[in-house]
Amino acid sequence: MDIKLLVTFLIGFLIVAIAANEIAKVFQKIKFPLITGLIITGIIAGSSVLNFINKEALENLNFLNEIALSIIAFSAGSELYLNDLRSRIKSIKWMTIGQLIITFVMSSAVIYYVAEQIPFMANLPSAHKFGISILFGTIFVARSPSSAIAVINEMRANGPFTKTVMGVTVLKDVLVIILFAVCLSVSKALINNEPTNILFFIILFFELIASFALGYIVGKILQLPFLTKMDKQLKGIAIVLIGYSVYLFAHLIKVKSMEFFHHDFVLEPLLICIIGSFVLTNYSKHRIEFSEVLENISPIIYIIFFTLTGASLSVQTLMSVFGIAVALFFLRLITMFFGGIFGVLAAKDNKKYTFVAWMPYLTQAGVALGLATLISNEFPDWGHKFQTIVIAIIVINQLVGPPLFKWVLNYLNESHLKGKIPNLESTRDALIFGLEDQSIALAKQLKKNKWDSRIVKVDSNNTIEVNDFDVVQLSSISYTAIKKLDLEKTEAIILMLDDDDNYKIAELIYEHLGSKEVIVRLNKRENFEKFHKLGTLIIEPATAMVSLLDHFVRSPNATSLLLGMDEGQETMDVEIRNKDIHGMRLRDLRLPSDVLVLSVRRNGQLLVSHGYTRMRLSDIITFVGSENSLEDLKFKFDT
Repeated sequence: MDIKLLVTFLIGFLIVAIAANEIAKVFQKIKFPLITGLIITGIIAGSSVLNFINKEALENLNFLNEIALSIIAFSAGSELYLNDLRSRIKSIKWMTIGQLIITFVMSSAVIYYVAEQIPFMANLPSAHKFGISILFGTIFVARSPSSAIAVINEMRANGPFTKTVMGVTVLKDVLVIILFAVCLSVSKALINNEPTNILFFIILFFELIASFALGYIVGKILQLPFLTKMDKQLKGIAIVLIGYSVYLFAHLIKVKSMEFFHHDFVLEPLLICIIGSFVLTNYSKHRIEFSEVLENISPIIYIIFFTLTGASLSVQTLMSVFGIAVALFFLRLITMFFGGIFGVLAAKDNKKYTFVAWMPYLTQAGVALGLATLISNEFPDWGHKFQTIVIAIIVINQLVGPPLFKWVLNYLNESHLKGKIPNLESTRDALIFGLEDQSIALAKQLKKNKWDSRIVKVDSNNTIEVNDFDVVQLSSISYTAIKKLDLEKTEAIILMLDDDDNYKIAELIYEHLGSKEVIVRLNKRENFEKFHKLGTLIIEPATAMVSLLDHFVRSPNATSLLLGMDEGQETMDVEIRNKDIHGMRLRDLRLPSDVLVLSVRRNGQLLVSHGYTRMRLSDIITFVGSENSLEDLKFKFDT
């Protein structure tokens, strides 16, 4: 390889990649996925339009694709954390089986029987059509964990359906790599007219075993950078080098096996990388730091990969196959619909999921595109057209998938978005929940300042008489009940009940009404953070002032930390209500690296906690860390 020429290609591609990143941001502003902008920019820069990245450059820059694919595989494996899947394992198992087997079998069969309608398959022998059909079926199974996580975080989603979706999404991307390795080997044998006898399947079995074994070794090697004091950038470079080394080693084994045994011994680099990442994530103490390093380098990797992919496409070919891509998109959708029904019925899940269970699994991204790229390289005669069809399907999935996922989360009431605040003029009225001496005194004080006040009585046994204000009896703490209070038109809401009832009301207001001011009288300090996250204004009992001054005198640094006065630091108390967390050790929590556990309180008693302390339902854990990291933790511990 000419080094000077390679450097020239790299510099030219770097300029295109920087432009692609900026152009993709414009696409995001008009509600298109990021990868759409990168692919379109790559197409424009490629040989079919401006020819900034010609075919020779693509061949020389193929090593960038291999680096990107290894990082994509590492990212997929890092999402498969077994401790997070425990409570929904039955649902995850059956939904994965439904989505994997039904989608693969149905789509492969349909494509084989309609192959005459797909131009590049029409005149091929039946064996070739079968090989291409099962490759299409494999790619149809692939999903995008990163897209699923983005939607779940955006919607603040949590619940049994959400947990099942996350488990199925990451598990499918692991299994699809194994399925792809098998299907690719079978397809190569069929298309190259090689015998598919017992010996062929024995060799394939040993290839898979060898890939699993090497994946375990790579998992141990991946831990080495995290045993040093290198900064994250250097650790990221080390991970990239390890990933690319897997590809170099696989190429070497393939060449040497042909040289000595006159038969390719094919290792699957994607499978090796995903197993390596899985081993590190589940069987080491470095999983959090590993995920953070991957998160830091992934944006650059995706820019490189999707831009190069776009540059390899032809506009003319893309236009000619777009109609076929739309038809295959609907085929995939239908197979996933039946797979979802099977998964719900087999797992005996809530019948409400039956006809919507397929919706979260439509979106595709890196893994599917990576597999299509490998097929394009392996079969140059028709692989490019195959890849173009897959990319068109992925773009459609990226446009349709996220809105469908958001809709189903709302439909199943597992999203927790903030309600829209009505644009009202100041009405100077207040609604006070809780009938007691303090609430009456507050209502009188507000009246002196020309505010209208109503008091809501929750306890029907409360016999306090009030003559100067309207007193409303609340039948239950539910959205239906509080909606009758016309809270949308109320300027201020004051919650003076116990903390549990206050939180129920505050959350209902947050999700459905978004009222301007919600003020909470806090009874217990440990409940501060959960009210704070709902945007309420929190008033602690007056006696807290004496305690606060005492703490400042005796331990000013600790008090500043606990009150969030240190810049960039916040605290959060969390009650364990998630059955998945019950029995888990503190060291097994996937906590961000900038979050620490300050204390664990059980039955009112502080525990001397350590990494092997097992958590129990109703434990209250106090965390300290950055505001963003604590926000990410919030729903991990919910029911």
